[in-house]
This record gives sequence, C-alpha cells and structure tokens, in this order.
Amino acid sequence: MEIVKIPRMEKKEYDQLIEEGYISRIAFQGEKYPYIAPFLYVFDGKFLYFLSTKYGKKIEYFRKSPYVSVEVERYTSDLSCYTFVTMQGRLEEVEDSIEKKLIRERFVDLITEKHLSGNILGALGHSPDDPPEVIAREERSLVWRLTGVKDLVALKNL
Repeated sequence: MEIVKIPRMEKKEYDQLIEEGYISRIAFQGEKYPYIAPFLYVFDGKFLYFLSTKYGKKIEYFRKSPYVSVEVERYTSDLSCYTFVTMQGRLEEVEDSIEKKLIRERFVDLITEKHLSGNILGALGHSPDDPPEVIAREERSLVWRLTGVKDLVALKNL
C-alpha cells in the first residue's frame, strides 16, 4: 500500500492564505511541553505581527526563549478543503513607538473590517465594551513581530 503525501503549496498560495487569514496559533517552548496559544495577527507582506497581553504563561515563555512555531490554517467545516502553513522563527518585541502605533492601527482595521466581536478585546487587555480604537490609543498589550523564519511548511488537500 502506497502512502499518499499531502501536496505542498506554492509561495503564491501560502502568501494568500496568510494574507486572508487573521487567526494563528503560536507554540512556545514550555517547561516540559510546548505551550500553544491562539493569536490574532496582521501581515504587512513581509512580517506577521501579533498583540499579546502583558501577563500570562506566554510572556514567561517568550522571555525565556523567543523561538516559536506559528501555524495559520483554513478549512471547511467538513474538512473537504484545508490548507495550512507552519513557520519556525523568532518573536521580537517591537520597541519603536511609531511602528507600534501603526501596527495597533492595523489591528483596529482588522477588527472593524472583519466585524469581529468586541469580546476579542478581552484577549487584548481591554474591556469588551470598549471601541476597537482603544487598541491604538492605549498600550495595554505588547507588539511582537515574527522574524528569521527558518522552516516553512505549507500543505493543502489533494
């Protein structure tokens, strides 16, 4: 019996998947086991950016080791169609105040354009009753950028 391998995506395909998506999972190096957490992201054509609350296990693991795996996926409810890309790289905290403001504004645009629930604000350190614009005005979260992607695997269904 021959094993059928899942086909790889071309760069254009996985760039489109990343461009159209906005939810990812990041795997951090935990104590004994990997620690995986969901994150909203924005993509500027070169880097993925994430907002992180300033508390929780992810901060502890990020400080110990910024090397992570990031996964972005898309699939239909019956799994007849699916695509995913995983990237291994390094998270770095964005320090420049102008760059942070611009990235935060991109998150505001994402939340507004995708009509995401206000409940997502709770995952970013804000009240769900706040308007999305509060993300750009207040620095309640860290801004991270994925850099140095060394290994990228992008697969799709047959």
